[in-house]
Amino acid sequence: RRVMESASRLELHVSCRNLRSSRLYDDPHSIVVLYCQVLETSTFQELGRSELIKNSPNPDFLSSFLVDYLFGKCQKLKFEVYNVERRVIKLNEQDMLGFMECTLGEIVSAKSSKLSRPLLLKNKGKSHGQIIISAEESCGSNDVVCLHFSASGLDKKDFMGKSDPYLVILRQSEGGWVPVHKTEVVKKTLNPSWRPFSMPLRTLCNCDFNRFLKVQCYDWDRDGKHDFIGEFISTLNELVACSRGRKSFECINKAKTDKKTYKNSGIITLFRCSITPRHSFLDYIKGGCQICFTVAIDFTASNGRPSLPSSLHYINPFEPNPYILALRAVAEIVQDYDRCGTI
Repeated sequence: RRVMESASRLELHVSCRNLRSSRLYDDPHSIVVLYCQVLETSTFQELGRSELIKNSPNPDFLSSFLVDYLFGKCQKLKFEVYNVERRVIKLNEQDMLGFMECTLGEIVSAKSSKLSRPLLLKNKGKSHGQIIISAEESCGSNDVVCLHFSASGLDKKDFMGKSDPYLVILRQSEGGWVPVHKTEVVKKTLNPSWRPFSMPLRTLCNCDFNRFLKVQCYDWDRDGKHDFIGEFISTLNELVACSRGRKSFECINKAKTDKKTYKNSGIITLFRCSITPRHSFLDYIKGGCQICFTVAIDFTASNGRPSLPSSLHYINPFEPNPYILALRAVAEIVQDYDRCGTI
């Protein structure tokens, strides 16, 4: 009996552990490149690249990869991790830290849809670190969430100064906590105010307003060994309810809670949490948007006289010229969105 194929949109998050830099005393500046094998061929096609994370042997990449999951197909994936030494990222000029090949089915069928594998190098059998892939079905919402945070009274982490704080937002998944956003670093202050930022609703909580979100505060260090200040846990429902007025959350470092005098490691304040719909092309069409088609052709002298067969503008009685072919190709698509039927 034939099984009907249906595609689900999966969001893949990537982390690495114990990466080894090509330089002896430096931690790597790493990116991940994802390739997918073209169906029924042996060639791999690049699907996307992560952001660059500097000075970290254990990066948790914020950017995710969206992949269509087809149950009836063997979808082979290849993840390559590179140490980036130059501003212009040309892969053939970077040092590969390792690669891992698997199928999308292996990721989905793993416990909690979280697959951990060693990173390998060609002609070198030993492991060069671990790569961790987690998968989750993506919701179809186009809504955007805007958040604005500040903090006050944060713990001082720098011996000769104050702190350089930034926030990391994580969402809960079956396999643990997945980072989805990181704010900018505000230098030399215990009372930072971060810039407002926007992100897709599906990225923040996959459209689940009751999913737990964790907001962590760190003190940035140049060597990449950032100091943990504290955290709090909430949900988008709670954050949206706070948008009617300021809401403060205690920033707690669990390692300090055993101390009798400990209260918190600062206060994080939410100034704004709003959700704005981002309309898709289909939304505009359903709302009555129509497309008109206007054409202008420049009879450039360099194309030759239109009466000569060598000209691109020549009207051939037996076959259409390149201009007519291009007009037909566009008009055949656009005419479906013109209710007046004038195209």
